[in-house]
Amino acid sequence: MNDHLRIFVSSVQKELEDERAMVQNLITTDPFLSAHCTPVLYECEPASQHRPAEECLVKLEGCQVYLLMVYQQYGSRVGGLSMTHAEYRRAREMDIPTLVFVRGDRNHPREDDTRRFLQEVEADGRKYKRWTNVVDLQEEVRLALVNLVAELRGATPTAEQDVVAAQTIRATSPFESQRPELVDWDQLDHAVLRALLAAGDEESPGKLTGTRLLEGAIRRGLVWRSRLAGRRYATAAGIILLARDPSAPYPQCRILADAYLSTQRDRDPSDQEDIRAPAPLAINRALAFVARNTRHPMRVVGLNRVRLDEYPEAALREALVNAVSHRDYEDAGRKIILEVFADHVSVLSPGLPPPPLTIARLRSGRYRACSRNPVVAHCLSYFHRIEERGSGLRRMKDATLDHGLDPPTLGEDTGYFEVRFSGPGDNVDRLRVPDSSLRVTPAVEAMLNERQRRILAYALEAGRVNTGWCMNALGVARDTAHRDLTALVNLGLLERTGKGRTVAYIPPD
Repeated sequence: MNDHLRIFVSSVQKELEDERAMVQNLITTDPFLSAHCTPVLYECEPASQHRPAEECLVKLEGCQVYLLMVYQQYGSRVGGLSMTHAEYRRAREMDIPTLVFVRGDRNHPREDDTRRFLQEVEADGRKYKRWTNVVDLQEEVRLALVNLVAELRGATPTAEQDVVAAQTIRATSPFESQRPELVDWDQLDHAVLRALLAAGDEESPGKLTGTRLLEGAIRRGLVWRSRLAGRRYATAAGIILLARDPSAPYPQCRILADAYLSTQRDRDPSDQEDIRAPAPLAINRALAFVARNTRHPMRVVGLNRVRLDEYPEAALREALVNAVSHRDYEDAGRKIILEVFADHVSVLSPGLPPPPLTIARLRSGRYRACSRNPVVAHCLSYFHRIEERGSGLRRMKDATLDHGLDPPTLGEDTGYFEVRFSGPGDNVDRLRVPDSSLRVTPAVEAMLNERQRRILAYALEAGRVNTGWCMNALGVARDTAHRDLTALVNLGLLERTGKGRTVAYIPPD
């Protein structure tokens, strides 16, 4: 990150607060910009001993680019100039690239001082771009930064990155960029944050100090600082990902799970759970709900005794991550629904795919992924090791086919986007054993002598084996039988249970 261009993002503090957050999130989550730029927002930086006016200028002096958004208000004066006007003049003194974006056309009503400020910008020979909505703003900001990176760093995005960026900008909801004063820093689940940052930065969680946790949360658009309140608060994305109960401020942030013994909904679910937790933990609890309400047949494969899942966890995880990442959070009345039936599992997410995606396009597989909530999607990709810009539907299809099941089907149910997984029905023999489930790989089997192979095969068939069986069936002394059994225990292929004469060896679950 040392070679990143530090982009100072500014506007009148309250007037374009959400827009500053969206620009921050754009730079943080865009695959090209995030590789070359780091956003710097005054309200997201650690507090210092300087007065606010001085502090802004100190932060600016550590940046290589000044990005200013202007609307109607001029802002409070400090020493004769507004803060943004003082920043602009300091950027001009520093002779750094200055990007100005003005909301509305030339005739839009503005304060007189704002008009004079813009006249100064024009007199300086600086061009500025106009915008009318947040989509326009993000498109103009990305284009300007891409051109700047090309000029200063000689790097350009790929055609694929440009297409994904354009689709994501048009699909992005402003919800996750909101900065409510609802959940403060101390109320967040710092263990979840620690896991996120450790996975994202690929380092040991124990090395992350409290300061680094805060800096990491700010850098990812999950936390901001209210200068008026003097406290740190979670953004909407931070609440979804890190609040101990996101449904307290946002009732829609829940997963409603129901299990039925039949093949359709009835009035008496066999199991229910209202899951309210930070999104990564909520997804894990949803997976556990499916696991306890589906079958897990045992299968003996060679020298392995394998416990199978009725549905592939990787495919279910992908569907749940997608539901949390891409749902419509502005629909405050509906929650994610998880339903487990005797013959299928459904994951229903509020809101249909955002344009330009359609269910027909998703079914065809001819589409480029985009996210309604890119910050949430970006962070969840670290937790679940999922590439958020890849084809999650393709991965779900591959996982179900590899498991011996039909690929999932996509549909709509009263405004919900539904992913449905069909189960094996009465034919559980169709389930395939994944290679990763085999304890006795060819390499491990090569380490076993013939006696140990026979011991393990018998234990898998009978469920247990003891020293006496080894001595009688294999015609060996007690010490030899004990050495063979101990070797199998050390390899993790058997577990010792009981005491004295009741000692036996069983295959691990």
